Amino acid sequence: MNITELPGLLIAQDISSQISTAILSKSLDTVEEMGDSMIKMMEQSVYPNLGQNIDVLA
Repeated sequence: MNITELPGLLIAQDISSQISTAILSKSLDTVEEMGDSMIKMMEQSVYPNLGQNIDVLA
């Protein structure tokens, strides 16, 4: 390896690291959204008729 190639390699490694970090961030956001959706689905399955009937004879 030539010493003149070192700055180029360091820049390429930094860019690769930034890309990997951005992809990981997007993946985490997607997993978080899926978790929120799963929680909503589970809440609806426990009380499937919640909010569908109104008692007007109070």
